[in-house]
Amino acid sequence: MFTSQTSSFQDSIDVEERDADFDNEEIMGYNQKAQQLNCYYSIYFYQSTRSEAADDKMARSHRRTESTTTEDDFSLSLVDTSLPPEAEPELRCYISRRLSKGALLGGMGNIATVELSVPEQAVGCYCCLLEQERSPGQAEGEGSGDYVVCFLGGSEKGLNLFRLELDKYVQGLQNSLSPELQNLETEIRPYLSRWYEESVMHIYRVVQLVQGNISYLLHAALSHTHVEVIGAEERTKADVARFIKAASLQGLVQEDTTTSLCKAISEDSHSDLVIDCSTTPPTLTNTVSNRFCDDWNQAFLNAAERCNPFLLRQILENFKLKAIQDMNNLKRFIGQAEMSHYALFRCCLFLQSCGNGDVLLQNARAEHSSLPEARSIIRVLEEFLSEQAQGAVH
Repeated sequence: MFTSQTSSFQDSIDVEERDADFDNEEIMGYNQKAQQLNCYYSIYFYQSTRSEAADDKMARSHRRTESTTTEDDFSLSLVDTSLPPEAEPELRCYISRRLSKGALLGGMGNIATVELSVPEQAVGCYCCLLEQERSPGQAEGEGSGDYVVCFLGGSEKGLNLFRLELDKYVQGLQNSLSPELQNLETEIRPYLSRWYEESVMHIYRVVQLVQGNISYLLHAALSHTHVEVIGAEERTKADVARFIKAASLQGLVQEDTTTSLCKAISEDSHSDLVIDCSTTPPTLTNTVSNRFCDDWNQAFLNAAERCNPFLLRQILENFKLKAIQDMNNLKRFIGQAEMSHYALFRCCLFLQSCGNGDVLLQNARAEHSSLPEARSIIRVLEEFLSEQAQGAVH
């Protein structure tokens, strides 16, 4: 009866064959180290209108005025880049076309494939227009302007997996930008240079940190269990927090369900998963997992071994998708079980087969807390899983 369910799970876990373009595109530029991916950045000063006063201001503010593209209603001047000299004008021409079409909106990243004079020839390009605050009554072009920030590396498909992280990282630059850019070398350039390390590599670093224990973090993310990291640098703590957030179903399940779960779990501080990084390898306590999470372990380890953060993110998204599908199936079965004993039997078989019964029932209990009939069905299913677990022990 559940052959198709098992098959779909295997399909979701075997992303390496189905998403072969991740090997061809994202791994291009990698050697043995993930950090050796060729990635670049560029930042431009953008003025939507031109006047002589604005030209004079920009000439004083930006030394590289020869690197300026002028259209009928705007100018685009290079501020800084890590691209080869022959590739930068090509990128500037591409951005100018996007601006002419109104395709870059303030604060919203745009991702596409661009062909440049770089070893990869075609690379993924993230562009974002950062609009600067203007003084009251100051018109556009009166010495003011905005900035266009570009991150290049991997492929369009790969960068799309990290769109939210890239948007957030670009916004972190907002307060550092000014027309004078006196902090270009001390603050802005180092920040732009770290975009790949900070926005893309965090999942890879977490898998490298915990290795075969990744299933405990996956289970914690699905079950809304708090994860505490001790004996580690702030970046490691932030990496783990971002991994848990990326692996959780927050925003994908009903908000009141998430609130109920978090409240119930927070009342039990003994349930916190603790990662002690003062030892090598790190020591994990209060570990909980299940067969569903364990089955994903090897996929994460294989992708990390191949130094491919894009594949890691795709696996993580497939993991969440499978969990959501199973939650929806259980919800449907519970609704049917209220009217049919056979459907209740199907519920039991499904929970036994999927390997994620504890998490699914935890979410179902929170979601159906105000529905007496559904709650009674869930109690029966919980007793069934408990008996199955005791039987496995004996």
